[in-house]
Amino acid sequence: DEEFDELCFEFGLELDEITSEKDIISKEKGEEKAKGASDVVLYKIDVPANRYDLLCLEGLVRGLQVFKERINLPRYEKIIPAEGEGQRLIITEQTAQVRPHAVAAVLRNITFTRDCYDSFIDLQEKLHQNICRKRALVAIGTHDLDTVTGPFTYTAKAPSEIKFKPLNQSQEYTASQIMDLYRTDSHLRHYLHLIENKPRYPVIYDSNGVVLSMPPIINGDHTKITLNTRNVFIECTGTDITKAKIVLDIIVTMFSEYCEKPFTVEAVEVVYPNGKTHIYPELAYRTEKVKPEYINKKVGISETPSSLAKLLTRMCLKSHVTGNGNHLEVEIPPTRADIIHACDIVEDAAIAYGYNNIQMLIPKTYTIANQLPLNKLAELLRLDLAAAGFTEALTFALCSQEDIADKLRTDISATNAVRIANPKTAEFQVARTTLLPGLLKTIAANRKMPLPLKLFEISDIVVKDPNTDVGARNYRHLCAVYYNKSPGFEIIHGLLDRVMQVLEVPANEENGYTIKAAEGTAFFPGRCAEVFAKGQSIGKLGVVHPDVITKFELTMPCSVLEINIEPFV
Repeated sequence: DEEFDELCFEFGLELDEITSEKDIISKEKGEEKAKGASDVVLYKIDVPANRYDLLCLEGLVRGLQVFKERINLPRYEKIIPAEGEGQRLIITEQTAQVRPHAVAAVLRNITFTRDCYDSFIDLQEKLHQNICRKRALVAIGTHDLDTVTGPFTYTAKAPSEIKFKPLNQSQEYTASQIMDLYRTDSHLRHYLHLIENKPRYPVIYDSNGVVLSMPPIINGDHTKITLNTRNVFIECTGTDITKAKIVLDIIVTMFSEYCEKPFTVEAVEVVYPNGKTHIYPELAYRTEKVKPEYINKKVGISETPSSLAKLLTRMCLKSHVTGNGNHLEVEIPPTRADIIHACDIVEDAAIAYGYNNIQMLIPKTYTIANQLPLNKLAELLRLDLAAAGFTEALTFALCSQEDIADKLRTDISATNAVRIANPKTAEFQVARTTLLPGLLKTIAANRKMPLPLKLFEISDIVVKDPNTDVGARNYRHLCAVYYNKSPGFEIIHGLLDRVMQVLEVPANEENGYTIKAAEGTAFFPGRCAEVFAKGQSIGKLGVVHPDVITKFELTMPCSVLEINIEPFV
């Protein structure tokens, strides 16, 4: 695991976490739902958004193998069939109003296993979410070529005229019925709006009138790919021709390795409404010239041209030195649509060289940095709280709704909390409005430690604020907790006095601080006080309510102080 983590880092990726299906489900939905899920170890790898060629196992492994110099970069080639033998896709003018562009290709004599079949479907899904912008720009359809006969026609018809059996359904529906059918489908309903209000829906037929797909919604069941499929017809329709070409290139380059002749793709002729034709996939290789000194200067290294060429070749950019060693000729393969400018080549050279191997230099510009006054104050207070015998904790800025509402005996609407729109886990639903739950959870996780437990944290909390441009505001809070067999209110009170002493705030009403009896839902009745300073209420201190203590799975009494330190900057 460590070695793989290291390799990912060197290659410019991040091994996000090592987990399993069971772990993921239990985090998102709780232990109960996770019963029976797989324990197989999964690597979660973060891939930069521009590297579409690393979005499937095939591309990732190929990239890492080339990087480790175990294999040479394969050469992708398109095979143009003899006259009259190849497949054709004819685009009619009716598509212009809905999705005007289409490209296609064929993978011949391919052998699928369960794993690479799953990977094939998964890559399409990832591309749909990423470069295809949730199918708005491009939609991918893959079909079993042996179930249909070309040439194929891409046209657009009125919804009532389109009738076919959608993927994994048992009967035929018209296009309008299909829309109604998938309105409740958790996966497909998000794409309906793309064509819903159009007078005509896009559709692809073969020469016998069999429907291959109704992009961007669903494929036909007739051409469904199975593990026994030998020849795959791939079509990408869309509103953006450049992206459609990239998507087609990525799919065929990734999965042509399973063809009988690896890394070969059969071309398809696309006929446009005006009669012009074009051969796809383009699989275009192009060369860029870069000066070695440009790379060295931008990265801050001094490598010879030949070693720079070797570094770039390891990053799947086949390079060699030309001229009198004063130019590098870099070949950009069709898998690297992200290389747009020389700076992208420089970046890859830097990754291959290793960011950690670049020498640190003092910059040529002289500026004097200054600590933010609020951070300086927080740092000084941290030292004094530690000197007072309290241990610093650092807890998550996000928490569950329960933590800041139910467990503290208050309503979520009263907290004014900022919510995450689509939380990945139940643990992280809202931004914290108080530091107390984080500290109580820390104590719960450290119940085996000897008493008393004295913890503090100085961090930001977030609340909604309609008067700011982002609609929310941060406040820097100080929170301290004392947990022992007796509540120890006097210890927390003493800590408040010490904090005020180091801030040089006297204990009086005019220009100092005072505390007044108050009530708080999280506090024991009659054991809570509000702290006033600089003419405003800055927080509360008191003994925590027994219900709150039991909700955080604690067993001893506990007293707490939480104040806003911003007025003292």
